[in-house]
Amino acid sequence: MISLDKVRKLALALPEAKEEPHFEKISFRVNKKIFATVDQENKKIVLKFDQNDQDFFSLASKGSVYPIDNKWGQQGWTCVEMKSTDLALFKDMLVVSYCGVAPKRLIETVRQNRKSSNKL
Repeated sequence: MISLDKVRKLALALPEAKEEPHFEKISFRVNKKIFATVDQENKKIVLKFDQNDQDFFSLASKGSVYPIDNKWGQQGWTCVEMKSTDLALFKDMLVVSYCGVAPKRLIETVRQNRKSSNKL
């Protein structure tokens, strides 16, 4: 299970990410743009992807990741079940969602950090 504390730790480790309320949910933003929301009550996370990434992560998750069932889902907003999604897959999804809305200078920072951490 992915806990709220784990989501918070991973999201806020991304450059210039901030936590802010979003209606009754928690959101994580960069440059005032949402890349993740958490619905603690229903144990769901929503991330933003392009269509290819949404399709890929939905298939890779074996049912625990799926498009939101409305027009938001058609725009890439994707539900992640906190109870059943693999943490390693979630980390990748979170970075992809972040990079989809972050400024280019921050995306480069994330890429450099991931490259250097893979060398360890």
